[in-house]
Amino acid sequence: MAELNHTLLVIFLSLFFSFLSTPVEPSPLTRHRNPKAMTYIESSCKGTLYPNLCIRCLSQYAKSPLNGPQHLAQYALSVSLSRALHTKGYLLQVAKELQAIKSNKKEYLTVQDCVNQITDSVEQISQAMKELRSFNKQDSSMNNNMLWHISNVETWVSTALTDASSCVYSFPGNRMSKRVAAIKLKAKNVAEVTSNALFLFHRYASTYQKAATKISKKP
Repeated sequence: MAELNHTLLVIFLSLFFSFLSTPVEPSPLTRHRNPKAMTYIESSCKGTLYPNLCIRCLSQYAKSPLNGPQHLAQYALSVSLSRALHTKGYLLQVAKELQAIKSNKKEYLTVQDCVNQITDSVEQISQAMKELRSFNKQDSSMNNNMLWHISNVETWVSTALTDASSCVYSFPGNRMSKRVAAIKLKAKNVAEVTSNALFLFHRYASTYQKAATKISKKP
């Protein structure tokens, strides 16, 4: 028995020290990140309301050089749309379940309102992304048409943020079921990433808005 224990101890120690001597490989995400792109993302996210969330969401786009604030705003809106679509799917499933069991009509109606609000968020963000992509086709010079496009994006993203926030606040109080807690958490996440996207778009659009101000001040 003593010899067996000694043998097992030797095997364990050899495996242990072999593990310690093996170099740790970085994760695929870490290996393929572009350091300059990651630095740019981190510095750009500092001004958002949720900087850590901003960095986590956008780090997936740090695999190649970012072509300035327009790319970052576009990626941020992509994240917002993805989260909104995921939340919409979850809400539709919850609404279907509540309708089937017919146990809490008030909760069902509230969830259905949230479905409508998040669906509107999806539509607004989709329109904003389409409008932002059209900026590439515009003349880079400042003109009233560009300001009109900027205003459209700001309006749509702001509306999407309001809709997601309304869903969060439609379930008041601290005591709630796991289902309601999950809904609030998902809708809150949509609101937060949309808030970050709005900030990053404002940052991008400010270049054009400053140019418009200078033009308007010329005699």
